[in-house]
Amino acid sequence: MKIAILSRSPEAYSTKRLVEAAEARGHEVDLQDVLKFSISLEEGYPDIHRRGKPLPQYDAVIPRIGASVTFFGTAAVRQLEQMDVFCANTAQGIINSRDKLRCLQILSRHDIGIPATEFVRQRKDVMPAIERVGGAPVIIKLLEGTQGVGVILADTLGVAAAIVETLQSTKQNVLIQKFVAESKGKDVRAFVVGDRVVAAMRRSAQGQEFRSNVHRGGRTESLELDPVYAETAVRAAQIVGLRIAGVDMLEGKDGPQVMEINSSPGLEGIEGATGMDIAGTILDYVQEQVRFPDVDLRQRLTTSRGSGVAEIPVGETSELVGVTIAKCGLREKDIVILTLHREGKVITNPRSDRVLQPGDRILCFGKLAVMKDFVPDRKPPRVRKLKPDHAVAGVTGKP
Repeated sequence: MKIAILSRSPEAYSTKRLVEAAEARGHEVDLQDVLKFSISLEEGYPDIHRRGKPLPQYDAVIPRIGASVTFFGTAAVRQLEQMDVFCANTAQGIINSRDKLRCLQILSRHDIGIPATEFVRQRKDVMPAIERVGGAPVIIKLLEGTQGVGVILADTLGVAAAIVETLQSTKQNVLIQKFVAESKGKDVRAFVVGDRVVAAMRRSAQGQEFRSNVHRGGRTESLELDPVYAETAVRAAQIVGLRIAGVDMLEGKDGPQVMEINSSPGLEGIEGATGMDIAGTILDYVQEQVRFPDVDLRQRLTTSRGSGVAEIPVGETSELVGVTIAKCGLREKDIVILTLHREGKVITNPRSDRVLQPGDRILCFGKLAVMKDFVPDRKPPRVRKLKPDHAVAGVTGKP
């Protein structure tokens, strides 16, 4: 195969390891700096030029897009996608993960643990926001900080409010986040490739430092990841649209708390901690995906008006509960069950004798008007309860 690695740092450990892994497998590999690309658009013919010449035809690209070039870098990845080149991570996935607020917003509607987080613009909203995440100590983060830069632990309410207001006065966007005390300066990095965690490590802060990032001097150790944490990492990566990701989680008292998802996770720390060939695993995955590329079912299967793909949840009161797939009546209505989601597992092309259970979710293709009859009404909006008295002086939950 002919592979391009999109990286502006040819001497970086991760870049060199990916090149080595590609060459060891007999692939032809190029390093490309996305800032040297020119994106060409005309009807029916998207293209990319470099130094006035068309970019070579690649079978796959592995994006290593740095935060400083996110806009142009993701535009280049998007263009390659339009040119039918397999991209190990999509432009949309990179964008979703790069902005911490956007990432947490996407995760928040799913059953994925995240630390309580607030985003405010008005000075008068700062203190109530800190109270809502549990008060001081509290974590304050810049939206697009990396490697632990722009992450501050504020010990008191006054210090927290002052930091937020100072950063906002310099036009910085900041998040106010719950301090998960039980994590004790430690976090878990799960390295996701495709639909599995291929390696994991625990990072521990040293000395008075509360940030566990390797670039902040954090110590790393290999970790046999609990299945709950592994499932959370894979689901979180898939929800934001990443195939290759470093998912950072805190070990909270209620289970994993996803802090961030990195679309260009470094290899040095996790390969050093685990002794595993992560670069080789990535190349093996890319090789398989080029042979059997992902297919957008919603686009490919919507071939006639009114048809489409929809997910039908099987609730406690659903008429589908206790009935086999063969006798549920969907096939007679020209509805095909593509997958069955049960207890965190995905069963493709489920057998006709499987009995549907409460909590199942079935992905179906057919007439949308018919499938609507099987989809329960949306839940009513959650009722927000205000605390009668907030601990912060001057703030009240009374109307």
